[in-house]
Amino acid sequence: MPTYTGISSEAFRHPLDRQAEDALRSVPGFDLIASKFVEFVYERPQYVYLMGNCIEVGPRQYASLYHVFRECIRDLDVSPEPSLFVAQNPQPNSYALGQEHPYIVINTGLLDLIGEAELRAVLAHELGHIKCGHPILSQMAIWAMGVASMLGELTFGLGNLVSSGLIFAFYEWRRKAELSADRAALLVTDDLKCVMQSMMILSGVSEKRAHECSLEEFIRQSDRYHDLDQDELNQVYKFLLYNGGQGVMLSHPFPVERIRFLREWSNSEEYRQIRSGNYRRATAEGSVDVEAEASRAEAERLRRQIAELQQEIERLSRKKGG
Repeated sequence: MPTYTGISSEAFRHPLDRQAEDALRSVPGFDLIASKFVEFVYERPQYVYLMGNCIEVGPRQYASLYHVFRECIRDLDVSPEPSLFVAQNPQPNSYALGQEHPYIVINTGLLDLIGEAELRAVLAHELGHIKCGHPILSQMAIWAMGVASMLGELTFGLGNLVSSGLIFAFYEWRRKAELSADRAALLVTDDLKCVMQSMMILSGVSEKRAHECSLEEFIRQSDRYHDLDQDELNQVYKFLLYNGGQGVMLSHPFPVERIRFLREWSNSEEYRQIRSGNYRRATAEGSVDVEAEASRAEAERLRRQIAELQQEIERLSRKKGG
């Protein structure tokens, strides 16, 4: 497998990911909220939950999984090493969280469906998210939006963020961020079919009837989906489906779209240059790109605001219970 020593996330980050994040971060104060809430509100409780309810992967726990994980970390040059947990959950899924101590969770429902090659693609995809610094913004923005929806404009002006349409920009970024992580999976596996196979599995492959599924047919389905854009009404339907048309905002692009983006990049000069060792190097130690620390006064002010918010949540909970 290829190893990309010193590679920067900017070497493979999708331009649509960059553009969508720039639009999201343009709201004053939101970046500070997104970065600080991880440390003070979300990250530590979630880590405690995982340590108490899931299996932490290591040399003597899911040893074969750990071996593949370590290889992916080496190949994508991720540092420090994130933690890896296996959760007892039948839903085929995996995700990356955390800022100071990043970690990846993979569900047993996904492990039971994939082989070692697809496992490598899945782990590299999640490491790509960590390499690009996605978990900070993604998970904390979800938390902030949930609080804003419940409490309105209680503090931080989060109610305004929701009503201003930022929620659409946020989900648009989340979908585009997947395209960068998909590129990381392709770089590490060096196998386009393997990455596309993992996407097809997540789309609807049955463990008992996997032998009846064809990647070639799934690729043709992707082409037919793309051809739907020749009708402008279909383009409207696609937009609505992504943005709450069925009652929920979608956080991931449709797999048939993702494999088309990846097929195009696999044939690009940019991809060939990275494969040959000509890529942008990281300028600082570590793999997670984070914003510069706010001043001590700003951090202290934010701590007080978080405490006020938590107190208000507790007050409303007691009032509802009464």
